[in-house]
Amino acid sequence: MERSERAHTTVLVVEDDAAMRDLLFESLSEEGYQVETAPGGRAGIERVRSGGIDLLITDVKMPDLDGLDALQEIRAIASDRAPPHIIVVTAFGSIETAIKAVKLGAYDYITKPFEIDALLLAVDKALNERQLRREVARLRREVARPYQFDHLIGRSSAMQAVFLLLRRLTSSSTNVLITGESGTGKELVARAIHYNSPRAKRPFVAVNCAAIPDTLLESELFGYKRGAFTDARTDRAGMFVEAEGGTLFLDEIGDLSPSLQAKLLRVIQEREIRPLGANRPEKVDVRVLSATHRNLEQRIQEGGFREDLFYRLNVIQVALPPLRERTEDLLLLADHFLAEAARRSNKPVASFDETALKALCNYPWPGNVRELENVIERAVALGESSLLTPDDLPSQVRQRRTSDVLAGAILRDLTLAQLEREYIERMLQAEGGNKTRAAQRLGLDRKTLYRKLEEYERTSTVEATAEPAPAAPSEPRETTVPIPRQPPSILSED
Repeated sequence: MERSERAHTTVLVVEDDAAMRDLLFESLSEEGYQVETAPGGRAGIERVRSGGIDLLITDVKMPDLDGLDALQEIRAIASDRAPPHIIVVTAFGSIETAIKAVKLGAYDYITKPFEIDALLLAVDKALNERQLRREVARLRREVARPYQFDHLIGRSSAMQAVFLLLRRLTSSSTNVLITGESGTGKELVARAIHYNSPRAKRPFVAVNCAAIPDTLLESELFGYKRGAFTDARTDRAGMFVEAEGGTLFLDEIGDLSPSLQAKLLRVIQEREIRPLGANRPEKVDVRVLSATHRNLEQRIQEGGFREDLFYRLNVIQVALPPLRERTEDLLLLADHFLAEAARRSNKPVASFDETALKALCNYPWPGNVRELENVIERAVALGESSLLTPDDLPSQVRQRRTSDVLAGAILRDLTLAQLEREYIERMLQAEGGNKTRAAQRLGLDRKTLYRKLEEYERTSTVEATAEPAPAAPSEPRETTVPIPRQPPSILSED
């Protein structure tokens, strides 16, 4: 530890021998440490209770309280925070005492008489180790911070429903299936679930089932023993073992082969794995989170996915909406990605101009949130001022025009009622005929939507049965553009 750092490090010496206490005080002070002393175990415990102690040096044999008994009380006091590192000093050295001291939480053990340099070396080692632990803890907090629920962005009702479900999962260890289109943030949600669960301090291991060939994926998941195949020269722990006590995230689970589906099902059911070449299974304690952009119910009907595995994985389902269905979150996300990209690139980019904002809002974002993030990062990299313009955006974003419904309506001379009808029918088509979802996206209640659909059906019937009026021979016949209409099946019940 550097001398400049020692000035911010507090060492407490607990020693009933005044001469030894003064010696340690002077020696440690000369090394640059902030040193405090206590004449006995009780006084030392009270000082630790008030906090701020980095290292405790304590004698074992003291009149008021044995040093080992003091260790037990100190560990109980500091159970809710990082306890001080402890070095035990005694004239009654024995293996049994050393073992007991270490079990009670002592970092090191020194026997009297000792060279002061030996003690100073032990102090330096203990404080370096403490500093390293603090840094590891800080890095773990930094890793976990982006995955706190408060850092997931979205004010739309669809995302608020997702956040509510995620918060209800915090105390659970059950399996979760995360569904949604590519780019909607399925892995981000998986990490948020893990880092807000009781398993947060254990590993989070992610594997993309679509990116690894089946011949390798089995050994990656379950591991293998030496000699299991030609190149297996050593044992290898699989990802289930790596995630022991924590979470295994299986991304693109819908692309898993039938043979691996069967093996994964057994692992989830029995909570044990059998590495390749092993004679007996091994118990594992792993929470399985999985994700897919595929419709697994449809895959089951087609015979491409096991129904029993689906129900094991889909204990709780978190469905992430595409960005086009949470447009109220678009500018919120864009501002967030802009700030992050500007910080990483150290560029003073502050906002978008009005035209660029309109271009972002008019684009349908088929790549969802991931595409938006990439577009913003590109814009910041190419931008030359504090304000991003359409010229900084990719061509497919800045050239996007408003919906062809409005432009076509003007060209085809549609009335407002005809335009409303076409828009409703197109929304029904986009939702696969599901009236509940269509009504939600239209901002209507179901009764209003049903009433309008009945009116359209009556109008269509009247139009189909009505006799066309004869045109006056002296006047040209007026031509009309038919309104696109979906077959009756698109208006089916949910």
